[in-house]
Amino acid sequence: MKQAIWLSYDLGVRGDYEGIYTWLDERDGSECGDSLAFLKYGFSGDLIESLEQDIRQSIDVTKKTRIYVVWYDVKSKSMKGRFILGTRQAPPWTGYASVEEKFEDEGI
Repeated sequence: MKQAIWLSYDLGVRGDYEGIYTWLDERDGSECGDSLAFLKYGFSGDLIESLEQDIRQSIDVTKKTRIYVVWYDVKSKSMKGRFILGTRQAPPWTGYASVEEKFEDEGI
């Protein structure tokens, strides 16, 4: 079975970029911006389990490796996304928005 997916990867400064680039090239991945690729991934069984196992066998995974996949889930008829390696971090844009504080002074 083949599934269209978007793969976002952050391997850190010393990550195995040669490994992920080889993996993507072997699967005819398309570049979609910095550290983002689109591909039609061939697998059997569970998409996420298959993808994680395949990537772990193909690249050197460190504690800084973060890979996020986005796909269309046919069962729920919705887009889904999750980390298959690593976890979410605080976004670099935190604190840029002007947020108006709303408070009332009491007892003045």
